[in-house]
Amino acid sequence: MSLLKLIKDDPWLKPYSPAIEGRYGYFLRRENELTRNGEIDLRDFASGHLYFGLHATPSGWVFREWAPGAENIYLIGDFNGWQECEEYRLHRIENGVFEIHLSSNALHHKDLYKLKIHWNTGGGERIPAWARRVVQDEKTYIFSAQVWEPEQPYRFKNKSFVPDTSPLLIYECHIGMAITEEKVGTYKEFTENVLPRVKAGGYNCIQIMAIQEHPYYGSFGYHVSGFFAASSRFGTPDELKELIDTAHGLGIAVIMDIVHSHAVKNEVEGLGRFDGTYTQYFHSGSRREHPAWDSLCFDYGKNEVLHFLLSNCKFWLEEYRFDGFRFDGVTSMLYYSHGLGEAFTYYDDYFNGYQDGDAICYLTLANRLIHQINKNAISIAEEVSGMPGLAVPVGDGGYGFDYRMAMNIPDYWIKIIKERKDQDWPVSGIWWETTNRRADEKTVSYAESHDQALVGDKTIIFRLIDSQMYWHMAAADRNMVVDRGMALHKMIRLVTASTINGGYLNFMGNEFGHPEWIDFPREGNGWSYKYARRQWDLVDNPGLKYRFLGDFDKAMIHLIGGIRGFQTSEIYKVWDNDGDQVLAYRRGDLLFVFNFNPEKSFTGYGLLASAGKYRIVLNTDSPDFGGFGSVDDSVEHLTIHDPLYEAEGKEWLKLYLPARTALVLRKLE
Repeated sequence: MSLLKLIKDDPWLKPYSPAIEGRYGYFLRRENELTRNGEIDLRDFASGHLYFGLHATPSGWVFREWAPGAENIYLIGDFNGWQECEEYRLHRIENGVFEIHLSSNALHHKDLYKLKIHWNTGGGERIPAWARRVVQDEKTYIFSAQVWEPEQPYRFKNKSFVPDTSPLLIYECHIGMAITEEKVGTYKEFTENVLPRVKAGGYNCIQIMAIQEHPYYGSFGYHVSGFFAASSRFGTPDELKELIDTAHGLGIAVIMDIVHSHAVKNEVEGLGRFDGTYTQYFHSGSRREHPAWDSLCFDYGKNEVLHFLLSNCKFWLEEYRFDGFRFDGVTSMLYYSHGLGEAFTYYDDYFNGYQDGDAICYLTLANRLIHQINKNAISIAEEVSGMPGLAVPVGDGGYGFDYRMAMNIPDYWIKIIKERKDQDWPVSGIWWETTNRRADEKTVSYAESHDQALVGDKTIIFRLIDSQMYWHMAAADRNMVVDRGMALHKMIRLVTASTINGGYLNFMGNEFGHPEWIDFPREGNGWSYKYARRQWDLVDNPGLKYRFLGDFDKAMIHLIGGIRGFQTSEIYKVWDNDGDQVLAYRRGDLLFVFNFNPEKSFTGYGLLASAGKYRIVLNTDSPDFGGFGSVDDSVEHLTIHDPLYEAEGKEWLKLYLPARTALVLRKLE
């Protein structure tokens, strides 16, 4: 076998070629098995949602469920007084599948129902594994599946949408939190109030968290119970479809934060002990429970589990027209240790036999399927170990993700803010962390996501300003702590966003320095929604400084997003000096210059640049963004000839660089 491109592109991987080729070969064997050696397409295999669950047919209703450990299954609900009766008993057909056919008037739109499953040692009520609608009773808090078959279902208007990934600018969001009032926001409110903000802000993609149904709101959607059910907390399936369709009409792609790395332990609401056995979907023994997440781990070696999860990918892409996924918890999937306590400092750590080959195979199959269904789909891996090949095409020996999250960058910003004085921030280190990535893999860079906004952690703005935010955010109020924090907040975002090689991500509200943390309603806070919301009124208030940060983010995103192919343009370091704390680099006709020095402003600071005329197009110190206005942005800057660099076509560009300021200049000629 000739070497895979993944290995050819990285000679350091050659010693591990048996492991890499072995993984690739295993994927091919499993794919052949699932597709009957090519007799069917992987898309045909991943169609369980069209067979299992509840479906309306021309002759009535049909319901099917896979429950090999069950002896008897009854459909119970509003239609039969929640009682077991022969008329609603499912019949076993083959391979552990149960089925029932009902007349058209046996069930009605919005009827509530469950399964009553009996096994040899007992029984219990269960929510169907393939249920597309699950609701919670407001008084009893009990979950039930719900028949969803409206007479006039939502019809998509934008049927040929193609995401803009040049560059990909992601606004990470949570529907329930995307509201100023102390309550749970809805799909409709998000469509009406937040999508226009996203569009105005220049973002071309939203990444929605917590879509799959989850019993505990405070889990942030990561303890999933209903894999095929769009969370009813936020509204109806049709309202979610309208949200996605409206976003597409605005030119905004919609990707879903999908959780296939684990499942909630709940047995009544989830898959925990669905058919009476512990291993229907999950591992046995010590591998069944995740040691850190209090959840259950899928057994990706089972074809039935692959069928369930791959069908889940196809379902969300086709039923709701999502444009792709951000796969959560990929590191946990890749390693038997779930990545806990691992250092991942050498290539040996990725090929030492402690990797879960079945999970790796599933991820590769999922990406193959996703791009078969939609060649323009976006798949992103949330992965912290740095596994080589994650965002390399399947045919090249990779896992097939389009992007991987650059999780080193937010960790770096936290570390430097916590551990270093401002005068010790090394611009060489900032350059290294924001540009250090594998040449063959695209990344999504970000300064902070929802993780840094949760209780127990701190956002960048809170680390920089802390309690001063409560007293000194009035627009006319000058405060040294706030001024420092706002200046660095803008600079951190600019250097992160402008060094991307794929995409950039921001969590909603963080762009304008949303105060305080995220804390979902719980017993410890009196079940309050005070901290589980986004206070848009703060950025809308012209009398507060939040608008300065919001306006800067808008200007930054529009600048970057307005350049086609920005993310693939070559990036050249022009200058870095840790003593001065000055960093400069060039992308296309833009020159980015940062002075991180907290004390020194530099007059006539010389940088060797392409000969010509330059004008400032973005200035973090502009009064429009809450700065001091120390630089006149209207002045054109001409380079100064130096015969020493004439052959290189470079001349000296002399600039005034105020302390804690970043400038972006465009070459005019």
